[in-house]
Amino acid sequence: MESGRILIKGGKVVNEDCSAISDVYIENGKIVDVGLNLPIPAGARVIDATDKLVIPGGIDAHTHLELPFMGTQTVDDFHTGTKAAVAGGTTMVLDFVIALKGKSLLEAYDCWRKKADPKVCCDYSLHVAVTWWSNEVAKEMEILVKEKGINSFKMFMAYKDLYMLPDIELYAAFSHCKEIGAIAQVHAENGDLIAEGAKRMLSMGITGPEGHELCRPEEVEAEATQRAITIAHAVNCPLYVVHVMSKSAAKVVSNARRDGRVVFGEPIAAGLGTDGTHYWHKDWAHAAGFVMGPPLRPDPSTPGYLMDLLANDDLSVTGTDNCTFSVCQKALGKDNFTKIPNGVNGLEDRMSVIWEKGVHSGKMDENRFVAVTSSNAAKIFNFYPQKGRIAKNSDADVVIWDPKLTRKISAQTHHQAVDYNIFEGMECHGVPVITISRGKVVYEDGQLKVSPGHGRFIHRKPFSEFVYKRVDQREQVGKPTAVSRKPYTGKVISV
Repeated sequence: MESGRILIKGGKVVNEDCSAISDVYIENGKIVDVGLNLPIPAGARVIDATDKLVIPGGIDAHTHLELPFMGTQTVDDFHTGTKAAVAGGTTMVLDFVIALKGKSLLEAYDCWRKKADPKVCCDYSLHVAVTWWSNEVAKEMEILVKEKGINSFKMFMAYKDLYMLPDIELYAAFSHCKEIGAIAQVHAENGDLIAEGAKRMLSMGITGPEGHELCRPEEVEAEATQRAITIAHAVNCPLYVVHVMSKSAAKVVSNARRDGRVVFGEPIAAGLGTDGTHYWHKDWAHAAGFVMGPPLRPDPSTPGYLMDLLANDDLSVTGTDNCTFSVCQKALGKDNFTKIPNGVNGLEDRMSVIWEKGVHSGKMDENRFVAVTSSNAAKIFNFYPQKGRIAKNSDADVVIWDPKLTRKISAQTHHQAVDYNIFEGMECHGVPVITISRGKVVYEDGQLKVSPGHGRFIHRKPFSEFVYKRVDQREQVGKPTAVSRKPYTGKVISV
């Protein structure tokens, strides 16, 4: 048994703002000291990190573990999902509580906590989806913020008749998010257009996975993204657009940021590492494996474009939307693409895919890598510098990363429960050699050393400064005022 004391020697400590050769001393789950030539304390395990990077553990801002969806449940639960996460260098996930229309958000939150707490192998937190609107929902949102450690709520503009909110309810939900200091998240796709497009494809005899992309083309995503940004701006509410999948939606986010909107875009590992040409693959099972909403785009230049925007801060943070269904579950839609459960993998491979396509390719540097895989999520969702930074008093969620080592991604070797991998065969530079979660080595040299329940739920406070400073200032200076003028005394027509 380890004493809980770890000294990482001689590595290059990489934070989002700078890098420096430094030792890192860890005790009782916290980083106690960072500096050159730290003395070796009694009973400490010494890890030599020469020629390697010491980075904050990855934070995956978007996962769906153990999610009941489209008549079945994701194969990766909170145990296999978080186990795979630490194997890939991710030490925290943010999952989504999703209640059905008319059901209590608080009850759903409790249900998710009961599922996750005994199983998680790393720390986690939760976003809560708002799938219907009423005074009751508004009250529950306040309780979630004040008592349950939640500061982010997700609204769906797609999945008509299941989760989708009309514009007037988005307006109400966004307004309420702003009042209680939460960040509003949206799944931005025009649900009405998708529903009509799906009917049209099926009537034309297109029943395969390609119909999924054809019925929800890029502009359906771009239009909803623009609409969400417009509604959020109308109520001065900060907005986070989950899974930005296309060039056109990414342009909308980028332009909005240049117009001064408080909006954050989240591309995901799938959209940065592969594309939607797979929907036209001759093997049905292969094609169905890539079905997710919004879909991957058939334009093969999309991943590179999204990575460029991520590198220069037009897009802010990465998740995975990890929502895994095995081939036999996907086969629920073998005769009708609308019945294929939506979702792909990514939780285990996100860090390597972004290093390969972002850093190794020369599009971004190691500091930006840390920002988009860890620290920006911690800032937006308000648990920085507790996580997302290698610094004194931060949580000891640390990854020793070898930028020279390579690995080949394959379903044969991954730790997830799903039986295929959308990145199958991809050669990645940049591999996590050791993952430390809460001060404990949980993954080393290809071996997992995890125990379910090791992770903790992370409570988050509202009004994240990173998000709300500008919003608060605008509230003070941006109030419209009436023009003072003499009352009109002339004639008025009689009606």
